Amino acid sequence: MNSKVIFYFLGKICMAFTCTLMIPICMAIFYAEHCVAVFSLAALISLILGYGLTKFGKNANLAKVSVREGIGTVFFSWILIALIASLPFSLGGYLSPAAAYFESMSGLTTTGATAFSDLEILPQSILMWRSITHWIGGIGIIVLFVAFLPQMAGSAQYLFNAEVSGFSSSRIKPRIETTAIELFKIYATLTFLLIAILWGTGMNLYDSIYHSFSAIATGGFSNYNSSVGHYDNAWYEFILGLFMLLAGGNFALYYSAANGQGIKSIWKNLEFRAYIYFVGTITFMITANLVYDMGQPFFYSLRVAFFHVSSFCSTTGFVGVDYEQWPSFSKLLLAMTFFTGACAGSTAGGIKICRLIVLMKTVGAELRRALHPQMLLTVYYDKKRLPVSTIISISRFFFLYIFTVVILGLGVSATGLPVEESIFGVASCVSSVGPSFGQVGATGNFAGVTDIAKLIFSLGMLLGRLELFTALALLRSEYWRKSERW
Repeated sequence: MNSKVIFYFLGKICMAFTCTLMIPICMAIFYAEHCVAVFSLAALISLILGYGLTKFGKNANLAKVSVREGIGTVFFSWILIALIASLPFSLGGYLSPAAAYFESMSGLTTTGATAFSDLEILPQSILMWRSITHWIGGIGIIVLFVAFLPQMAGSAQYLFNAEVSGFSSSRIKPRIETTAIELFKIYATLTFLLIAILWGTGMNLYDSIYHSFSAIATGGFSNYNSSVGHYDNAWYEFILGLFMLLAGGNFALYYSAANGQGIKSIWKNLEFRAYIYFVGTITFMITANLVYDMGQPFFYSLRVAFFHVSSFCSTTGFVGVDYEQWPSFSKLLLAMTFFTGACAGSTAGGIKICRLIVLMKTVGAELRRALHPQMLLTVYYDKKRLPVSTIISISRFFFLYIFTVVILGLGVSATGLPVEESIFGVASCVSSVGPSFGQVGATGNFAGVTDIAKLIFSLGMLLGRLELFTALALLRSEYWRKSERW
């Protein structure tokens, strides 16, 4: 492993990230808030740290970048940027260091779980900083900086592949940095479109920006304790639900549709169709359950069901009502969406619909082989035959995903949190959803859990955001051997 290359990239990313702290500094000045000094100190620390790392790696040979440097840069950049992003929370005395790191990791990984017990007493600039971390983390730290840092262009393939989601290696453009720029354009377009719609329907500009950043990033942070439920507005819930659904789709499909293939090309995609059918089915089932078991009006039931299924399936985590008052059947359906997630190539977390399709097709193929032992294992995805290596990789990912939730759940339960809250809380964090059940549910937060539990949850967020293998590859001894070349 060429550590100087990693230090050089980390320094450049760190210095570039300093620029984002200028936004809350300007906001704090505009609102005459006392936290100007807090953000300024955080920016200074970030700049000095970035400069030091860059100087340390200044003689790095950027032409000799391998998979290992890509994995190391991605993993350590998320840890480092989360540390810098936590500084305003901890330096300002708003949260303990562990809770501040939890909050920033939750923001950057677009999880949306919060360690604040009361959001509505915080300065506007601190609140907006939470939403900014969502927006940056949604597109991806590496994707964002590959697009705008020319020094990273030569190593873009390893960096980009270590961070993007799903099992497909398709790109929008032949060059990785061009692909990153096109992804950013789509991301920004959806964000500004949602801001305009929310503002045009009556939400104030600050709240429109805040919730748009969260929705398109599929993050879930709100500036109100009761989340979107603060408004109790059916239009806001429908608009946000629709855009959360879009944010859970593959951005490459949107690019293709906008550049000649037409909107029908989106519907032709197997994963997107399955995603929409899944959301529609779960919405219908919860609606029926609320109508027949709780006697709720049909249209109200449909409204809250669609909003929460869109929120949870896209792994955003906005909350409109206290869903913990729903029947067990509806709550379990919501919990199931923790794991499924949305589409590969989106800002959403979770296992991803494409992987689940392949797993179900693989089970079907194995059942056929039980009847015909001599037949070959053949699985087709979107009319294309998948190589056995892809099927094995997806199966391993599924096992590791469940194993990670169980192990981290055991760790959290050892801190004293009840079993249900431990398992579902970890599942929510690994899947980047945010709210769960019980103390960390619809009307709760993570403020009351221990610092150790917060750090375990933070680890779950990071592992889920990097889709496990990128982070866990560092546990292999050969990763650290200088003689190895990947």
